[in-house]
Amino acid sequence: MLNAKIKNHLHLHFLVLIAGFTAILGELISIDAIPLVWFRMLFTVVLMFLYIKITKINIKISSKSLAKLAIAGIVIALHWMAFFGSIKVSNISIALGMFSTGAFFASIIEPIVYKRKIIWYEIIIGLFVVFGVFIITQNEFEYIYGIFLGLISAFLSSLFAVLNGKFLEKHSATVISFYEFLSGVLFISIFIFFLEKPFSIEFFNLDFLDYGYLFVLASVCSAYAFIASVHVMKVISPYTVVLSYNLEPIYGILIAMYLFPEQEKMSTSFYYGAAIIIIMVILNVILKNLRFLKRKRS
Repeated sequence: MLNAKIKNHLHLHFLVLIAGFTAILGELISIDAIPLVWFRMLFTVVLMFLYIKITKINIKISSKSLAKLAIAGIVIALHWMAFFGSIKVSNISIALGMFSTGAFFASIIEPIVYKRKIIWYEIIIGLFVVFGVFIITQNEFEYIYGIFLGLISAFLSSLFAVLNGKFLEKHSATVISFYEFLSGVLFISIFIFFLEKPFSIEFFNLDFLDYGYLFVLASVCSAYAFIASVHVMKVISPYTVVLSYNLEPIYGILIAMYLFPEQEKMSTSFYYGAAIIIIMVILNVILKNLRFLKRKRS
């Protein structure tokens, strides 16, 4: 029999695997990035609302807090639009490779939001990350739009994560996510409304498989993954959770190479560049943890 800690560690890596599988679903779903994100966020809001009702969670917040969460919801909606857009115009490997730069952007955003000085090793790691991106773009210029959207996605994801760190000081993760997803749906709805054929019959006329993939994306990769990650963090340290989630691009790229061997086959320089980025991201987490332990002992 496995003890509770080992079970939670296995559960954590299953959640990371699910996170990596999000990109696979983005490739499998045939619709464009904007409607894809709209359906995902709508389905997730409905599922989370049912969860809130069943568990009887109090979701009342002030109008000021609601406004802040609404802004964060728009940020995460734009992040997913850029992320799935990157997959649609390039491939999964490019989107996940660029998504790995999120830690670099976080090292720039965090000092601004939390009003702290930039740490010296973050600058060095950031330069290595930029170098990794440079190596990728040299031989993958045909995917330049995907690279650009992937970098925007990484920046917005980091901004969202930093903002959520501030929100968690006052609200529960469930309340935060519900209002962020709700505001994201409303934002994309307004965005779609100004398109040429907003919410036409064709908009909802999806293949059965598309609806199935969207439901998995919303239920397993969004609602379940969120609730389960909160449970895991009660047993496993935040450091271990953050470090493990940095494996998401690796899991995702490996799955993509297995499922789509032809379209996901990249140049050697791509893997060199991606390896540099991922190693730097993991190194950043390790150094931050060591710094935290040093300050705690002193």
